[in-house]
Amino acid sequence: MDGGAEGTQQPHLILAHKLFLLTHPDVQDIEKVQLKSDVLDSIKSDGMAPLYETLAASSVLELDQSLLDSMRASNEEELKKLDEKIADAEENLGESEVREAHLAKALYFIRISDKEKALEQLKLTEGKTVAVGQKMDLVFYTLQLAFFYMDFDLVSKSVDKAKKLFEEGGDWERKNRLKVYEGLYCMSTRNFKKAASLFLDSISTFTTYEIFPYETFIFYTVLTSIITLDRVSLKQKVVDAPEILTVLGKIPFLSEFLNSLYECQYKAFFSAFAGMAEQIKFDRYLSPHFRFYMREVRTVVYSQFLESYKSVTVDAMANAFGVSVDFIDQELSRFIAAGKLHCKIDKVAGVLETNRPDAKNALYQATIKQGDFLLNRIQKLSRVIDL
Repeated sequence: MDGGAEGTQQPHLILAHKLFLLTHPDVQDIEKVQLKSDVLDSIKSDGMAPLYETLAASSVLELDQSLLDSMRASNEEELKKLDEKIADAEENLGESEVREAHLAKALYFIRISDKEKALEQLKLTEGKTVAVGQKMDLVFYTLQLAFFYMDFDLVSKSVDKAKKLFEEGGDWERKNRLKVYEGLYCMSTRNFKKAASLFLDSISTFTTYEIFPYETFIFYTVLTSIITLDRVSLKQKVVDAPEILTVLGKIPFLSEFLNSLYECQYKAFFSAFAGMAEQIKFDRYLSPHFRFYMREVRTVVYSQFLESYKSVTVDAMANAFGVSVDFIDQELSRFIAAGKLHCKIDKVAGVLETNRPDAKNALYQATIKQGDFLLNRIQKLSRVIDL
């Protein structure tokens, strides 16, 4: 995770995705053979003894003791050289050289996936750092490490720390990069609304290639926007956005998924929806929220369809979506029972009747309910005082 060329994803995060697929129950065994080979190659090339030990202990990889011993010896030798450089810098060179020597050691710990020592060394390096921009870069290294381990507590603390640093100063490029990191954190912790807002703010200034490519960023932006924006905002910020249009066609099913929803082509939407489901299931950050996201998307599309009708036959809705009447009946029953859709099913007549809540009436009812609750509390209190 030490730098990475401009416009390329960090090798550690590519490795993290391969490890995720390697342990995913729905990935084919034949694919896992290749993934295991790729993971082992990455571990060998960077001498990741601590990670190899962890994976062998959890039976993800088979333990080769001679390989582990060889990597440990290589790690010790490299760390000895780095310590000599630090000692030399402290004796003969200036403060910036001392900082660079400590940073090199921190980056080496990150490279070999020794999380605790990497965090310790980054903290030591921060103590020797004066410039706000350089302190921010250390926070970005910490965030990359945290995303590798999916340590969201560390991500949250690092984002808060970065925001405090920006109060002291900091350039716009780093501020924009932080928005993408925070957006990824929000999406990974199911705060899709905030994630969509942060991603949309970063579309024209995206430079955070170290955590994912631009196509992946657009993929996340569209997915989070679909379930959080109203139709007007979706049209302005996503459907017609030139930055999104340039890469939309490069991502399988995404163009059909977005445009068929907006244009109310529900059969095409369900067809694209099936293709998108596979991509979401095998995405490292979205996979834990797979079932939740699938429900939210269906809520959006069913609500949009019903918005146009006071009443509609179940048969007509099933035809519009290209599914069976029984499927629609079961789907809507679940969503109505969960309070996600405001309609009722007349099973005898085979009709759906919408009953959209009136905002003013709902506010009035809530006020009455709270007033009754307050009066009851006052009466109970008065009885206590009378005693």
